[in-house]
Amino acid sequence: MPRTSRRTAAFSESLIREMTRVANDCGAINLAQGFPDGDPPAALVQAAKDAMDAGRHQYAITWGAPELRDALAKKISRDTSLPIDPARELVVTCGATEALIVAMMTVCDPGDRVGLFSPFYESYNADAILSGATPVHVRLHPPHYGFDPAELRAAFAQGLKAFVLCNPSNPCGRVFTRAELLQIAALAEEFDTFVITDEVYEHIVFPPHLHTYFCTLPGMAARTLSCSALSKTFLITGWRLGHLWASPEIIAQARKVHDFLTVGAAAPLQHAVVTALNFPASYYTALGTDYAARRDLLCGWLDRTGLAYTRPEGSYFVMLDVSPLGCTDDVAFSKWMAREIGVAPVPGSSFFAYPEHRFVRLNFAKSPATLNAAGERLLRLRK
Repeated sequence: MPRTSRRTAAFSESLIREMTRVANDCGAINLAQGFPDGDPPAALVQAAKDAMDAGRHQYAITWGAPELRDALAKKISRDTSLPIDPARELVVTCGATEALIVAMMTVCDPGDRVGLFSPFYESYNADAILSGATPVHVRLHPPHYGFDPAELRAAFAQGLKAFVLCNPSNPCGRVFTRAELLQIAALAEEFDTFVITDEVYEHIVFPPHLHTYFCTLPGMAARTLSCSALSKTFLITGWRLGHLWASPEIIAQARKVHDFLTVGAAAPLQHAVVTALNFPASYYTALGTDYAARRDLLCGWLDRTGLAYTRPEGSYFVMLDVSPLGCTDDVAFSKWMAREIGVAPVPGSSFFAYPEHRFVRLNFAKSPATLNAAGERLLRLRK
């Protein structure tokens, strides 16, 4: 038999999803995979039922139902103060995961280089490889996860075709300052580089930190491919609704990639989520306040363990340093922690491009009851 492609040997299956399977097998509390344990807003659930009752069962327009693109354009314009043409500047995708691979394949040819901060969400490296590109990694230095401007410049100087920016950052919870983003923008301009952003946690940012949309920086609208999703904002990770917005010239090409990858996202859910996009501004304020309280709850339990962690500025993840427990193999440690402590994390090494085994990632997008139950179990780490 012929062998499978070389590209598939260059990355592994997701450790995040594997840890969910481990949690299910041993009955651990799953703080690994980043999904909430609550239901979406009732009005959104009802809208999905109504869409199905109305017979919305066949393909939507490939790049997104018109009413969804209209609603997305209005929301993005409110958030960025930029005019968005829903007919020419948007593609609705199967989650931000598809938006990111569409963006990568739209701008990269085999042999191109793609810059990534490390740690990174694990699909970015795989996306670059699947696109035929070579990842070039720039360190975010723990525990504060800042970058060295000289290291960043050295990466861009290698001739990057694109740079991927996750802000707020998964896994480390970093919210980049405007000054830091302007440094990235200046290098993108100097070296003529596209910037692909992942902004799915745009509304989960904790004061005094503020989210700056990269495309709003001077000169960046034309070279930015902005990816986001509705899953984290509206508690619908299983609905797989994301979107990509960029200039009309870029989107014209991205729509072709999207069409032949997935054809389109689920039609009834596209119609339903318009209801959520019409929620008032108070919804987003309450969302941020609620997640700030959940962050503080989990961090309070972590304080009691005596272990060091990086307090997240945004997103709903915490990076915990487990090296004082003698951890030298974070994958084995994470599986042990699920079995013996009863809480499943993600091994931190799955996010790093270089050997790094000190960390595990925990997710606080859970109910207070779940976080308290997990916290009680985490105290066992002190023993």
